[in-house]
Amino acid sequence: MTRFTTSADGTEIAYSITGSGPALLLVDGAMCHRRFGPTTELASVLDKNFTVYTYDRRGRGETGDGATPWSLEREIEDIDAVIEEAGGSAFVFGVSSGAVLALEAASKLPSITRLAVYEAPFVVDDTYPARPADYVRTMDGLIAKGDRSGALSSFMKLVGTPGFAVAVMKLTPMWRKLKLVAHTLPWDLRILGDDGRGEKLPAGRWNVKVPTLAMDGGKSPVYLRNTMKNVAEVVEGAEHRTLAGQTHLYKSSVMAPELVEFFSRAQRTAGPIA
Repeated sequence: MTRFTTSADGTEIAYSITGSGPALLLVDGAMCHRRFGPTTELASVLDKNFTVYTYDRRGRGETGDGATPWSLEREIEDIDAVIEEAGGSAFVFGVSSGAVLALEAASKLPSITRLAVYEAPFVVDDTYPARPADYVRTMDGLIAKGDRSGALSSFMKLVGTPGFAVAVMKLTPMWRKLKLVAHTLPWDLRILGDDGRGEKLPAGRWNVKVPTLAMDGGKSPVYLRNTMKNVAEVVEGAEHRTLAGQTHLYKSSVMAPELVEFFSRAQRTAGPIA
């Protein structure tokens, strides 16, 4: 069942709840939402241990583009609004650009009590071509012209999808679904900021003070694995873990046990309140 909560600027944010236990919020990456992407399956596995909250980020699914112009601050307020519905505090798991958004949110929201992130799409060395400095402007231009298909094709090329695979995707119903949310791609790119375009992330990139787990897949590209090692280095006290056999499209059956172990650790180590 879809529920709605109101963000600080008046935008109605669509979300769902499943399971019971401590609250856990899942934050999607580019173009994904509750009914399009891995979130639904992962939530159905995690709901044995947690009350899982999934939501549609701005411009996706049942959440509109926003009552005010998009900004990173508005997306953080959206997360805060859903966490308020969860009782005022929650664990958070973010994937891809959603991992970066989750890190930004954890830097500002004391309501996030424990954080796990998977494969933030930075490039921190020379193992993958750096994102061009004018790339966001290029994407803005394509969206402004109404060329959502062109924006998708450009983005797929950026992340390494072979040309023949893109050509095949254009013939499938999936491409039509992707076009519905293609206008949000520049927003995700802005979340990445100017860091991670071929250089190490700066120390203090985020002010995250809660226990944090940075993960990557053992079969993912080297640049993503190196990125998550770097994320663990710049987030004070963060753990780094590589999930054997996983790619950027992780399997819920592999990811869920890692999250259960990490988030449940908070319950096992919590002492009595003085």
